[in-house]
Amino acid sequence: MSLGTYKLIPESFTRTPSQTPASAVGILVVSEVPVGLDAVGFLIGPDGPLPLTLGAERATLVSAGFTGSIGQTLLLPQPNGPIFIVVGAGPADAQDADLLRDVAATFARAAQRYPRIALAIGDTFPLDAATVGQAVVEGVLLARYRYVELQPSSDHCALVTLDIVLDTPSTGSGVADQARVGVRVGEITARATNLARDLANTPPSHLTATDLGTIAIGLGLEHGLAIDVFDKQQIIELGCGGLLGVNAGSVEEPRIIKVTYSPPPTVGAAPTDGEAPPAHLALVGKGIMYDSGGISLKPSDPMHLLMKMDMAGAAAVLAMMTALRALDCASAVTAFLMCTDNMPGGSAMKLGDVLTIRGGTTVEIKNTDAEGRLVMSDALVLAGEENPDAIIDVATLTGAALMALGTHTAAVFGNNQALVDRAIAASRATAESIWQLPLEHRYRPQLKSDVADLSNMGGKYAGATAAALFLAEFVKDVPWAHLDIAGTMQSETDELWNTKGATGFGTRLLIDLALNFAADSIAPTRNTR
Repeated sequence: MSLGTYKLIPESFTRTPSQTPASAVGILVVSEVPVGLDAVGFLIGPDGPLPLTLGAERATLVSAGFTGSIGQTLLLPQPNGPIFIVVGAGPADAQDADLLRDVAATFARAAQRYPRIALAIGDTFPLDAATVGQAVVEGVLLARYRYVELQPSSDHCALVTLDIVLDTPSTGSGVADQARVGVRVGEITARATNLARDLANTPPSHLTATDLGTIAIGLGLEHGLAIDVFDKQQIIELGCGGLLGVNAGSVEEPRIIKVTYSPPPTVGAAPTDGEAPPAHLALVGKGIMYDSGGISLKPSDPMHLLMKMDMAGAAAVLAMMTALRALDCASAVTAFLMCTDNMPGGSAMKLGDVLTIRGGTTVEIKNTDAEGRLVMSDALVLAGEENPDAIIDVATLTGAALMALGTHTAAVFGNNQALVDRAIAASRATAESIWQLPLEHRYRPQLKSDVADLSNMGGKYAGATAAALFLAEFVKDVPWAHLDIAGTMQSETDELWNTKGATGFGTRLLIDLALNFAADSIAPTRNTR
């Protein structure tokens, strides 16, 4: 998949023949293994009969070291026809949707050299067919993702077809029809996640704030979204001093990208005769296209190299918005993406400067590398002005979250436990792990300033909490949750369905959250500082 898939992209992008977007992969649900494939996978547990198609006995597999434990793979070359790949499904009591997504990804990686593949489920994973279809498609398409846009000589093999083999009497059975429903959902969520990965993997000189605004316009036309892109002069008129301050050292203009999804009448009709309007969710994404740290310059280390991904929050939010119409989301969703570089130019903001956030709050700058909270504060005020039922923000905000929770789990904070619980439920449904950290108001005094309403830095400890407390200042009484994805924005290795590089973390989580969002389940909130 590549940005070449999308409309209105910078001219520097060119599609390479090796890349195929998720939407171009032919996916079928079938009742028997088709002919003409390159590789066929079989999910095998530690006991039970083997598929006749496999043509092997369990003793043969065991003699080769294959026991059916989770994640094992064994390649069985055939004299004629496709290679067979046996994948361990683990014991029956462990076979849930998350494991199916994992083993499907394991198969996809083992078959990464082959364009036409099939996966036979057999008698493993006794789940409903829609869950099977979605989990297999997500696992395979996410695992086969590669960012090779700038590697025209890459030997990456694009996936062309995927057949999911179910034990059904015919492909027209009710079970197969249910599986196709799940396949469609899996295609949509995987496409959105891979879009977020594309954006975050793109080098900063190839994807500026202006470029992202152009891409958003194209995506809006394609996916039924209203897009408003605000240029620098408009941002000045909006009084978004946080975004303007961070942008001051960059030669690239900032952009605010407002993305609006309105449910169609068949899903969320306009209120008539006292009918309640659809629930309204607001999203905010941090879009620092490259973060040098500004005057508080980052050291030249591997983390500095990864700062092209400091817009991963905005990427996840924009990508998830592209899935809402296709999945018939019944809630209205409004998103604000705050996009700029943070550079150490001669006009850059300095330590001791005071910025005025939209709405009038003043902020003293004690560290120019604490820039994300500055642009997010403007966006939170803008989001609140939309009168939403809740606000979710997503940001690669603090190294403290990475240090606390590592690279597999993001931090979540909030002023409303019901909303936080909804985010955690979405996390569990998508296997995008988050963990609640305390919005401990006893740390709030660390944000005091002698010359402004707030400072943008707290004390030596609890950095993720201090950043969350800063953001909480700008949401007032609106139910709000904050996802700090600094640790989960990228993977250093290929691991299950996460491919090395940007992960697209949060995209599927936000899709699930929006699809299941109900305003009446979120009680009103008052900050208690």
